[in-house]
Parts: sequence; C-alpha cells; structure tokens
Amino acid sequence: MEGNASAGGSAAPLPWRAGGGPNASLELASRLAPGPGGTISPWDIMLCVSGTAIAAENALVVAILAYSPALRTPMFVLVGSLATADLLAGCGLILHFVFRYAVRSDTGSLLTVGFLVAAFAASVSSLLAITVDRYLSLHRALTYGSERTALRLHALLGATWGASACLGLLPVLGWNCLGERAAACSVVHPLTRSHVRLLAAAFFAVFALMLHLYVRICKVVCRHAHQIALQQHFLAASHLVATKKGVSTLAIILGTFGASWLPFAIYCVVGEPGYPSIYTYATLLPATYNSMINPIIYAFRNQEIQRSLWVLFCGCFHSKVAFRSRSPSDV
Repeated sequence: MEGNASAGGSAAPLPWRAGGGPNASLELASRLAPGPGGTISPWDIMLCVSGTAIAAENALVVAILAYSPALRTPMFVLVGSLATADLLAGCGLILHFVFRYAVRSDTGSLLTVGFLVAAFAASVSSLLAITVDRYLSLHRALTYGSERTALRLHALLGATWGASACLGLLPVLGWNCLGERAAACSVVHPLTRSHVRLLAAAFFAVFALMLHLYVRICKVVCRHAHQIALQQHFLAASHLVATKKGVSTLAIILGTFGASWLPFAIYCVVGEPGYPSIYTYATLLPATYNSMINPIIYAFRNQEIQRSLWVLFCGCFHSKVAFRSRSPSDV
C-alpha cells in the first residue's frame, strides 16, 4: 500500500495534493510508478509478502475442503468461507502491489481497494459466523444439529458475502476522495472518513459480539465440567486439563483476532490524514496477519484436515498413523 512518505524517507518523492504535505495519509491508489532511480517502499514489500503467504495458505485449505468429500459438513463450509475470504484478501494485497509499482491505473487501484474491503469484511464476518456456530452447537447441543440445515447455512453465507460486497462497492460507486473531494480523505486513501469509520464501527460491533459469545462458551464449557464432576463425585484430571485447554484456546482465538485488528480499527477512528503514513502501515500490517493465522487456528489444527494433508503430500495414508476424528467446532 502506497504511503506518501515512508519511514526513513525511503519512498520516492510523490506530487502532493493541495493542502497536503510530507505527512499525508497512506495511499492505496497508484499515481506514480517508480522510475529507474525510484525505490520501492519496504512496507509495500512486506504487505505483498504477507499477501503471498496468505494466498498460499488459504488456497491449500480451499483445495483440501473442495476435494475431500468427508469435509462437506456445515462447520467445514463455514471454514471454507473464511479461507476463501482470506484467499481473496491475499490476492488483493498482491494486486495492490502490482497496480502500485507495475501498472499505473487509477481505475485498477480503486477496484483493488474495493476488493480488499470486501475480502477483509467477508473474513471478519466469517469469523463471526463460526463463533455463532460454535456457541449454538454447545448451547443447544441436542437440537442444533437438526436445525443447522443447508438452506439456513446458505442463507447465512449469502447474507455475509452480500453485506461484504456492498461495503466493497462503496468506494467504486463514488464513496471515495478522488478528484475534488480530497478534504474528505481518511488515513487510508482513497477511502473517505465516513466510510472508514463505518467499517471501524462494524468491526467494533463484531468484536463485542464475539467477545460476548466466547464468554458464554467458556461458561458452558465450565458448566459441563462441573456437571461431570458432580456425576463422578470428583473432577478427573483429564477433564480438568481439557477444560483448561479449551478456555486457553478460546483466549488465544479472541486475543489473536483483537490484537490483529483493534489497533487498525482504533487508528481509523482517531487518525487524521496529516499523520505520518508509517502509523497506518504499522497498524494495517498486523491486521493482515490475522488472515495468515486463521488457517492455523481453524483448519490445520483439525484432525480431518491433517489427514487430508497427509494424503495430499504423501500420496497415501498409513493406517498406523493415529488420527482422532473431531469437528472444527471442538473447543
């Protein structure tokens, strides 16, 4: 992502907008390709590398889910939605680098901005959908399996991706600060302040809801452990370890999500276009890491996906290798 001034003054000089200055906001749009003596911002290189790793990881997850008939359950469909969104986000980061340094196209850059907004919005929305599914599978364990029909699942995914696409179309449909609307720019060019604050508000709502649901999940897990202890007159060491592991896993999941996205969301609200672009880069880069970590948390830890990976890379499956079948909704 292009910054008008990078740390240490490494970026090539760019023409300033009226009223701008060397501390102008981070620009996603490409206006000037580096010349023979130009330099490439190390921040843009890190974003491109991050996008490449994200795309590779999540493409592997999508391929495994697509070609493994055993991984077609509703929960795996939600994991597939998350992996698809993160895959698109990784591709968007790569395209941004291309339009910044290889192809000068304002239209392409604007489309890339909308593409990235839609992809990251779908990623966050898919995380919320997985959290809701985990909570309902524990809170209504006896009935939720029959209620979780394919129609309801497809309706949920349709709403998730539809809302994300709408958010991504806003810059393309005119909610941007290109041309004569430079005064409305946010810390992320060419998104307007109102658009960025809308996205930040939506994230805060999603994060608050996920926090509430994970607290409820912890209560359900602890209550189940207490019921087992009452039935057996003591809490077995294995159950105690499993309970602590479950709560720790939930804390890691929510902590990773919050640590990745909260700094950028907060900065989008409090930041001003005149702030140094390094602030935007420094908060945006960790946000992209969330899409890199998601496959590890939601896919590669699952035993069925590990089995499929073993088959994919070894070409065969040795029965003596023990795999315990478990749902990705396991805490």
